[in-house]
Parts: sequence; structure tokens; C-alpha cells
Amino acid sequence: MTQLSCFKAYDIRGRLGDELNEDIAYRIGRAYAESVKPKRVVVGGDVRLTSESLKLALSRGLQDAGIDVLDIGLAGTEEVYFATFHLALDGGIEVTASHNPIDYNGMKLVGAGARPISSDTGLLAIQRLAELNQFSAVDPAARGSYQQISVLDAYIDHLMGYINPTNFKPFVFEVAARRPGCETDERRQLRDSANTRSQQRGDFKGEGDKPLKLVINSGNGAAGHVIDALEKRFQQLKMPISLIKVHHQADGTFPNGIPNPLLPECRQATRDAVLAYGADMGIAFDGDFDRCFLFDHKGQFIEGYYIVGLLAEAFLQKEPGAKIIHDPRLSWNTIDVVQAAGGQAVICKTGHAFIKQRMREEDAIYGGEMSAHHYFRDFAYCDSGMIPWLLVAELLCVKNQTLEQMVQDRMAAYPASGEINSKLDNPTEAIERVRATYQPEAICVDETDGISLAFADWRFNLRSSNTEPVVRLNVESRANKILLDKKTNEILSLLRQ
Repeated sequence: MTQLSCFKAYDIRGRLGDELNEDIAYRIGRAYAESVKPKRVVVGGDVRLTSESLKLALSRGLQDAGIDVLDIGLAGTEEVYFATFHLALDGGIEVTASHNPIDYNGMKLVGAGARPISSDTGLLAIQRLAELNQFSAVDPAARGSYQQISVLDAYIDHLMGYINPTNFKPFVFEVAARRPGCETDERRQLRDSANTRSQQRGDFKGEGDKPLKLVINSGNGAAGHVIDALEKRFQQLKMPISLIKVHHQADGTFPNGIPNPLLPECRQATRDAVLAYGADMGIAFDGDFDRCFLFDHKGQFIEGYYIVGLLAEAFLQKEPGAKIIHDPRLSWNTIDVVQAAGGQAVICKTGHAFIKQRMREEDAIYGGEMSAHHYFRDFAYCDSGMIPWLLVAELLCVKNQTLEQMVQDRMAAYPASGEINSKLDNPTEAIERVRATYQPEAICVDETDGISLAFADWRFNLRSSNTEPVVRLNVESRANKILLDKKTNEILSLLRQ
């Protein structure tokens, strides 16, 4: 029996060739069928050059086990989630490696109701069966069917249900207030041109008004077709929204690099486009668009931590007293926002499987991780990269504020280090070294995920990654950037010695 190293804690990911190939994909299909015992399963795949062949091999494995396969084609992970719960199917599998290197691919698996299948909910059983590779002979008469379908229209209907199109009113362009000293001749011409086109279309009237202008960077990943469909819906509803598309075409060679805006080096194209076009906000996706990353009108990247608080407040306005799930890496701002809005903040171990399970247990309306994963009760408690930016875009119009204005007070009140990764020879020893140094003075110790130590004016979380061979550090303070930087440097020095 050969061990399959592509099976990870939450999903399947491996280097193409030895770790993941069509034979292994076929075996995964057979193993999934034997373990989950579904009748109908939806499959989809991202833009990677091997995703289609792996998806077809996976489908053959499912069919040979007697399972009917519904193939939605090129799709992001959340489209598979949506198809699974919308069509009341028994499971779904997305072939994707998201933001992993180009020579990788993988799979994300769910059961009925789009419930995640991870190491503690069935993935280990699927791994054992795939490794054993002792499946019953194929009965040609009992093979499952294969059908190509589309759920795009229904998916767009669902996304649009999170916003009110009438809230998208034209902005009043106020250069002095919103872009002081930044309007070049080129931007002025772009603004005037946009105003003229919109007035000709009849979208709005009034000197100085402008459509909401959004830069969308799909990273040559799977998001482009959804953005096109949303744009068409905006036009049908005469919503004053103008989209500037960057790296829009799906291209599995990733000519502009692997899309992972969590890395600072992957943000420049979005920032440049926001500034060049005088956009109100920038949105960038990873490869399978289950995460979106936001930039304000100045091209500044906004940490996902502060977006969690922003969305939590918005949902609590709709449902006062509701529960909000958050991870422990950075938490003070979220807890503060939720409590001030009359909600209940519930801490949960990091990771989509844990967040989704806790949301179901608590019937939470929303859950958010600082890593830009956002979860929604009405989306079968699954994470979506499309819903967050739609909600934030609506907030821009409702509040008539820039994204910077909406988060700047929170960023000042709770400055954060952002997640800092360290590759260490002995991570356990390093973490214990940090614990021994700081725990005696801590006023709160929490081990929900790794170790979180809180003091009067600052706190930190230190944890080993579940998906990569690194230790992750997050530090935040109470309105004290100098203290934040000092403590971050202290811990990193101690950690890496």
C-alpha cells in the first residue's frame, strides 16, 4: 500500500506527477463514493492546465462506483458549494490548488449540505481507501451518468440577494475630501469621461455625480466569468457601477503570477489600477476566489481583520443580538465591534472546517477569519469570496464614505502586525520559549488555537500552521503602534534565535 501524501488536514493538495495524477484522482473518486455513499455529486475545476483532466479522472472513479456526476465546468470552489446545497446533492468536489505553486493541484471535498469533509470528518477514511486501492470490479450496467450543467444564473441570483440594488446611488465626487492632492489631469479626464458616459446612459444626473468605480483583479483565475455575469446583472438593473477588470482572462499558465493577494508582492497590479483609474475600491481574488482582498481608494491594502469587524457590524444591524464567529489570531477589534453592536462574539479554532461547524452549532449569522475567509449562514455556512465585496460596495454607497473612512478608526484603535510566518527547525521548542518568557505576566491565556497571551495593552497569538511548515505570529495593541512594533520584534527575535 502506497501512502498518498496529497491528503492534508482540510483538503487534498500535491505536486503534479508523483503526489497527484489522474490515477490518484480516479482512486479518490472511488474512495469518496465508497466512504460517503452518495447518489449524485457535483464536480468543478479551476483554471489550472491539469484541472480538467484530473476532474474527468475523478468523475470516472465516481461513475465506476455507480455515482451520477454533474459537471459545472470552470468554477470557483464556492460555485461547487452552491451547487451542492442549491440542488440538494449528496456531495461536491472542486479540483483546485488555489494559490499553491503552478506545479500543484488538489481537491476540496464536501458532503450533503456542503458540509466540509476534512481530516476529522471523513477525509482520513477516504485517504485509507484510496491508498488501499482495492475496489470492486466495475459493473458497466451500474455505472453512474455524467452530465454537464450550469448553475451560474441561480448562483448570481443568490449573490444579488445579499444586497439591495436601490442602495447603489451615484457618488458625489468630492476631490478635496476624498482624494486630496491626488487628482492628476489623467484622472480628471477619466472622471469626466465616466460622468459623460453615465449621463448619456441615463444612469444618473447631476454635476459631480459618478458611478461607483471598482477595480476587479481576477488574477487570471476562475473569477472572471462570475464578474462578467454580475456586471451584466448590474446593467440590467441600471445600477451605477463601473468595473475596471485587471488580469481578467482565465489562464492556467498564470502569466502575471499565481494569484495570492495575501502576499504583499501580489498586490501591486490592483493598487496601480485603483490609482490610475481613480477607483473607489479595489478587489483581488485568489485562484479559486474563495477569498477576496480589498483596497481603498488610495490603493492601500486593507487587512482582512478589519473587514471582519465591518461585516459583523453590518449583519448585526440586520439581526440584532446575532452571534458572530471569529478566529483567535486577532480578536480585540472584532469583539469590541460585535459587543458595541449588541451581538455575541464567539471564538473558534482557525480553519474552515472548524468555523463552519461552530457556526452551525451556534446558528451564527456570519463568521470571519483575518485571512480573508468570510462565512455566511445563508450560504450554507460556507465561505465566499464574492459576497464580501458586494456587501462592502453597498456600504460605500449607503454610508457615502470611502473604505478608508469606514475602517481608519478601527485600525487606529487596534493596530495589528499582520500575520508573520517563520520557518523554524524546531517549532515546538521555539513556541515554548516564547510562552515561558511571556506567560508569567499575562492576564489571560487562551489555547483555542496555538497560544494566545493577553496583557493590559497588547496581545499575541502564536500557532503552527495546519497547512504549511511554518509558525504564524499575530500581534495587536490598544491604540499603541510603538508598543505593537516593539513587542512584535521582541517575539520574532526570541522565536527565531
